[in-house]
Amino acid sequence: MDPIPLNDLRRSCLLQASALEAAAGTVIRSGWWLNGRYNAEFAKAFSEYLGAKHCIGVANGTDALEIALRALLSQDARYVAADGRDASERLEVITVANAGGYSTAACHLVGCTPVYVDIDRESQLVSIDGIAGALSRKTAAVVVTHLYGGVVDVPAVRALLNRSGHESVPILEDCAQAHGAVGPAGKVGAFGDVSTFSFYPTKNLGALGDGGAVVTSRDDIAEQVRRLHQYGWTEKYRIGIPGGRNSRLDELQAAFLLAQLPQLDAVNERRQEIIRSYTAAAPKHVTFAMSPLGGVAHLAVLLTETRDSLRAHLHRLGIASDIHYPVLDCDQIGWRDSPHRVSGALAISRASVRQLLTVPCFPTMSDAEVERVAVALAEYRP
Repeated sequence: MDPIPLNDLRRSCLLQASALEAAAGTVIRSGWWLNGRYNAEFAKAFSEYLGAKHCIGVANGTDALEIALRALLSQDARYVAADGRDASERLEVITVANAGGYSTAACHLVGCTPVYVDIDRESQLVSIDGIAGALSRKTAAVVVTHLYGGVVDVPAVRALLNRSGHESVPILEDCAQAHGAVGPAGKVGAFGDVSTFSFYPTKNLGALGDGGAVVTSRDDIAEQVRRLHQYGWTEKYRIGIPGGRNSRLDELQAAFLLAQLPQLDAVNERRQEIIRSYTAAAPKHVTFAMSPLGGVAHLAVLLTETRDSLRAHLHRLGIASDIHYPVLDCDQIGWRDSPHRVSGALAISRASVRQLLTVPCFPTMSDAEVERVAVALAEYRP
């Protein structure tokens, strides 16, 4: 029996080969590789799909986080550049420690201190009570990560900030794993002040290379992002603001994304169908990370106190697995001496990192493959 991979991008590409080849051919024949028609068309289509006003393509999701955070901080009169400053002067950004390090990297790049709060075990998403306990006079932003495609209640976060006297603190939604997820009042990415997306090939909406976007309905933030993602230009060759960089979504990737966008909802439904099969089959001591508000099943992440034993069981049956993510940001060796603050004990985050296991969940899995994984879960005995 053939092994079941964690993902198989080749299947998706073959399934959409005609549309992708046609998109590539059109771009190649146009002779226009950057800042052209497909960037504009994709930005318009994606922002309309999300229910937001602006979408600016960038080179990748990490760039999107950094640029979006810089744009938010540019509106904060307290913002102090990191260069030459004592860490105690830095503003703080509230985030989680279990989401792969991307928001932490953005914090360090812009000169802010990440403040880590705990998560809810059932969803593996940020604890709103944790955010409440981490707020301070230095809080400059809250990053809300829709991890594994699960939906965070962003309106509830906004309500918390407002009633606690932090009305001016903006929310950055990290939607890198949640393209098309629907929250309390629409699609994620349209709730916060600004949102970021990655189009890495494994994402629910993935390019055939790197890509990312910043999405917002705030005109002031959109203008700052447009400047920052191209050197800080206020006009051609005129650098008007600091902190700019060269980060663009190229025409080929924009064309590929535009070709795939109409299938996104169907892709998401297939992923959720797979998760439902797994949850129905799994024994009581194996639970899947699920948001009570729903999601798009970017990853099928389970929790069990016998993680290593289950992984060995799946391996024997030819089923791939992985761990997303094995090290908390606050425990990363490379960031050990970098400014950060831990709010509370992170008890759930620390317990979960020893229990997490990702199993195959991608839209081109066959029904037989899904059944094999489901049966393997059902038959597992620690």
